[in-house]
Amino acid sequence: MTRRSILSISAMTALGLAMLSGSAVAQQGTLKQQLVGSWTMVSEEIMAPNGTKQQPFGANPKGILIFEAGGRYAELFGRPDLPKFKTLSQPTTEERAAAQGGFAANFGTWSVSEADKTLTRHLEGALIPNNEGGETKASISMAGDELKLTGVVLPSSPGNRNEYVYRQAR
Repeated sequence: MTRRSILSISAMTALGLAMLSGSAVAQQGTLKQQLVGSWTMVSEEIMAPNGTKQQPFGANPKGILIFEAGGRYAELFGRPDLPKFKTLSQPTTEERAAAQGGFAANFGTWSVSEADKTLTRHLEGALIPNNEGGETKASISMAGDELKLTGVVLPSSPGNRNEYVYRQAR
């Protein structure tokens, strides 16, 4: 191998290591920076005031939570087993109720308290109109590519405490 080849390979290796360590540092930024992006839902659980737990969207809900760097968010999730409409052009009242009951959506603005590791979302729009104008607060815990929001209390169900688990979308 020529001296020039050895120098080229050394330079490329050094550049690659520098880029690798730079991305590792970027991943360990502020909590807000770590949240920015898309997250897919892994699970959702509701604990009622009497301690009973429910999974209204099933054991394997599907959904997405998107945090924009500018402070906007959108969340959509639902049951993976929603029944199809028999007639797409004219679903029955029962079919519409089943579809709506198995789906949730909201959007608005978000902020993070780095000190408390809490997320606050202000709901500007929601599938459940009673949630519009309200806010949710949740404790944040992150491990690897997993995000857990604990203690989410929706305006439409103040006694319940929700726990959502998401995985970073790739």
